[in-house]
Amino acid sequence: MMDWTDRHCRYFMRLLSPSALLYTEMVTANAIHFGNADELLRYDMSEHPIAVQLGGSDPALMAEAAMLAAKVGYDEVNINVGCPSDRVQSGQFGACLMSSPEIVADCVRAMRAEVDVPVTVKNRIGIDDQDSDEFLFRFVDTVAAAGCNKFVVHARIAILDGLSPKQNRSVPPLNYDRVFKLKQRHPELEIVINGGLQTIGQVDDVLQRVDGAMIGREAYHNPYFLAELEKHRDPNWQSPERRDVVASMLPYIEEQLATGEKLGRITRHMLGLFAGQPGARAWRRSLSENAFKENAGVEVIEAAIEAMPIAA
Repeated sequence: MMDWTDRHCRYFMRLLSPSALLYTEMVTANAIHFGNADELLRYDMSEHPIAVQLGGSDPALMAEAAMLAAKVGYDEVNINVGCPSDRVQSGQFGACLMSSPEIVADCVRAMRAEVDVPVTVKNRIGIDDQDSDEFLFRFVDTVAAAGCNKFVVHARIAILDGLSPKQNRSVPPLNYDRVFKLKQRHPELEIVINGGLQTIGQVDDVLQRVDGAMIGREAYHNPYFLAELEKHRDPNWQSPERRDVVASMLPYIEEQLATGEKLGRITRHMLGLFAGQPGARAWRRSLSENAFKENAGVEVIEAAIEAMPIAA
């Protein structure tokens, strides 16, 4: 979810679901070591529970990044072993690390020695021609032996040579059965499934076989799905109206604008809030056309809301 689940996106999504575990974009251990760690690890306290996702393959740097993340209060530290981008491969982390489970295990050991919060892994079910139950099982067996008790598994292989990151999110076919077999093999581990989940029914189905479900693209493009899931999980929870979510965002947006942030950097995450509702297209168009203008402020959002039918 690079460039998607930034801190503005997470603040917005927390308004839609009080209990979902939110994940940051992947942040590299090198960037934290050599860059502005405070800014890279910045988040709002309302985002809890929140996990930071780290990328890297150097155990010492990963341990340092985990320590700094835990120090500022992250609830979980997750190692990305699923991203298929060229930049990630050239840095020797992401999905290519699935072929080197011992390195991932070394990172887990080093990180667990520095933090008390859970150290978890997000991975694929395979890479390139290494598309078998045995390959996934060997990876998980090795990393679990180092003390990792939770795996978030994207139920597609990653094609590292020939497909773009975007294509890798949809072209390789889903194989939920392999993830279910992994859970059967390791009932003691927490297995969370990811990939292609778009309905409450699908989420209910997979939760009969694994411990959790991660929602990615559907939650971003149709964020109110998070509120629907929350209501399904807890029928007593009072789900917010979409317009009330917008109203709740305005004070936060004004604070961010006062620090020099651009309106469009925040509202881009809100474009799908009215997906499937009357006026959704007008909402998206109004924000897209006006939010990136010079000195754009909350009046842009207010005008977009006023232009929509009351039924929305």
